Amino acid sequence: MSLCRIEVITSLAKFSSLKSALSKAGVRGMTVMQVLGCGVEKGTREYEVDENYEMELLPKQQISVVVKKEQVDKIVEVIKHELYTGHIGDGKIFIYDIDNVIRVRTGDEGVDAL
Repeated sequence: MSLCRIEVITSLAKFSSLKSALSKAGVRGMTVMQVLGCGVEKGTREYEVDENYEMELLPKQQISVVVKKEQVDKIVEVIKHELYTGHIGDGKIFIYDIDNVIRVRTGDEGVDAL
């Protein structure tokens, strides 16, 4: 069974609604980290007139979930729906193939380890 990791980077304000939507979509676990970062806009906020010359790192949330490959499209649509505002800072979604997952406590592997 193929697994994928979906990694989302978005603003702090979006976390609660995203967590709720992912739970309703059947995601059973997630890892969340508070990170600093910026995209191609170098941290320029939409209401600012001039683009930053130097990168300004803004506070973000990085959320990682591991799901069956068949679930990826559905989960990505849920994420896009929850995060979309049409404004700078909606976020990014990265998708990675996972070779294996092992639960240390039981030795379970693959989907059973999730």
